[in-house]
Amino acid sequence: MPAYHEETFGPVAAVIRVKDAEEALRVANDTDFGLGSSIWTSDVERGKRLAERVEAGLVFINGMVASDARLPFGGVKRSGYGRELSEYGIKEFTNIQTVWVGPSPPRSPGRSAAEPPGGEDGHGKAGARPPAE
Repeated sequence: MPAYHEETFGPVAAVIRVKDAEEALRVANDTDFGLGSSIWTSDVERGKRLAERVEAGLVFINGMVASDARLPFGGVKRSGYGRELSEYGIKEFTNIQTVWVGPSPPRSPGRSAAEPPGGEDGHGKAGARPPAE
């Protein structure tokens, strides 16, 4: 069935008969794609537990996959990387800066916290200059 091996978009769907939920998970995850999926069940708690095991960016329980600006939207595997929409999507348009500060060098006895290592000018004794070459 070609639709089983492709990333199809509605209004079509591949219907595959399976014997139980475990087999359904194996079939659902046996794909190179992972944009959206639906779980239909009368036991919503069971549906939530199964959803944690589905390899897809979106899992809708008792509903069709849909885009909603309040919810992050995006896939996994060959269906994409990252998210659009919601607060996760807006972060895709920001530049984050990392500033890392290592441990401070140990202070010498008698040196004030405001005095840089090596004295006021950073060259040893306060006011002293390195020897001329």
